[in-house]
Amino acid sequence: MAIETGQRLPDAVFTEKDAEGIHPVELGPKLAGRKVVIFGVPGAFTPTCDSAHLPGFIRNLDALKAKGVDEVICVSVNDPHVMRAWAEAQGAEGITMLADAECAFTEAIGMRFDAPPVGLIARSIRYTMVVEDGVVTHLNTEAQRGVCELTAAEALLDQL
Repeated sequence: MAIETGQRLPDAVFTEKDAEGIHPVELGPKLAGRKVVIFGVPGAFTPTCDSAHLPGFIRNLDALKAKGVDEVICVSVNDPHVMRAWAEAQGAEGITMLADAECAFTEAIGMRFDAPPVGLIARSIRYTMVVEDGVVTHLNTEAQRGVCELTAAEALLDQL
């Protein structure tokens, strides 16, 4: 069952690659007492994620922060090496890129999908959420694959 507004996000540990290497990142401390945007994508470097979803959050990072957002987090069921390479390729300065390599968080919030014909197994439905002190206050998902409209940064800004 998918997470809904008003619900608390489950505890999760992601991995992140930075200049010092790969390390675990606990979600709980990132959310405590903060307003955080989390957006999930089917995959780094995949067409819509690469051309629309991540670039929109890069372009609108300052506007989101002006609306009181403390941090913007991109989650994908990829490994931390790929997430770091994607961030560098996109110039995603200021966006926290977290790898859900085992799909544990994605499954826990009910956002997993599989699309074997296009080579996507254990991936995330495209979503955006605003989380305040660990509780989901806004949630948007795309019903159709390859579309980034309801989950675009601009759409989220309009809701804030």
